[in-house]
Amino acid sequence: MNTNKSGLQATVIGDGGWGTALALLLHGNGNCVTVWGPFPDYIQTVIRQRENSVYLPGVKLPPDLRWTADAKAAADGAAVVILASPTKFFRAVAGTFAALLPKSCAVVSVAKGLDPKSYQRMTQVAEEVLGRGPVAALSGPSLAPEVARGVPTAMVVASRDEEQARHLQGIFSNRRFRVYTSDDVVGVELGGALKNIIALAAGISDGLGFGDNTRAALITRGLAETTRLGIALGAKPSTFAGLSGAGDLVLTCTSKTSRNHTVGERLGRGEAMDRILADMKQVAEGVWNCQVALELARKLGVQVPITEQVCAVVHEGRNPKEALASLMAREAKPEVG
Repeated sequence: MNTNKSGLQATVIGDGGWGTALALLLHGNGNCVTVWGPFPDYIQTVIRQRENSVYLPGVKLPPDLRWTADAKAAADGAAVVILASPTKFFRAVAGTFAALLPKSCAVVSVAKGLDPKSYQRMTQVAEEVLGRGPVAALSGPSLAPEVARGVPTAMVVASRDEEQARHLQGIFSNRRFRVYTSDDVVGVELGGALKNIIALAAGISDGLGFGDNTRAALITRGLAETTRLGIALGAKPSTFAGLSGAGDLVLTCTSKTSRNHTVGERLGRGEAMDRILADMKQVAEGVWNCQVALELARKLGVQVPITEQVCAVVHEGRNPKEALASLMAREAKPEVG
């Protein structure tokens, strides 16, 4: 049973699994929801089958959940807009809607990554491209198929505007989807972006056949290095202990359905990166964002040894066993973050 019946016009920009799951959530909360996707033929397939068979298979879609490839039709009358495009395409897609979105609509990004050219967070990209702000961020431990099925989930919505955060909290929340608020947009976004890199490392470890000890060490030290980088970029340390930090990190590093963990596991088993990417229907954000994070860390003088080794394996073809050996052979030091 849902507690929120706001009846708003909501538009989800992005027809992937996460965008679809959030569309179902908003629809279930009593809103009129439109999902936009870039490919008209595929949108027609979704409408005909009443299923997003490529990105969220097995989940039947209600007949009054609207689907369109027409950006103007998607934007018309929207009171809340969810930006759910992959980070590689986020800037271009946002640009498509820049002149179409109503001036009064609330905008929230749910993309977990960093812009590959400017190194900006997605809310920064959205504010720049759309010419408005603040844009909020929704993040936390959330697998799209589980949200679509109504599995109890908790997330956090962050905004510089406290009233906006509370407004969005009310729109998304129901008895199976609990939303907290935060004013630390930087920390919430970085937690969601950087955890994907550590999930690659955890997957590599699992693919190599290592055990729970190794995974726990990677999660813990991964949290330490993402927190260091986050602080250097202006985030609050406490945010990384919350849902968008430790919560999302643990989920992505341990779930066998995590795309980033899966990529890492296949790398650990000796598969080639090109082959792995060719097989994937959805994006593993950590593959692209590890380079951005590493360059940011070097620019700021922040040590991120796990990220460095993940980049070496993913983009330079380094042997995963050698990468792990390099981490274990680092100079002994106190555990001080």
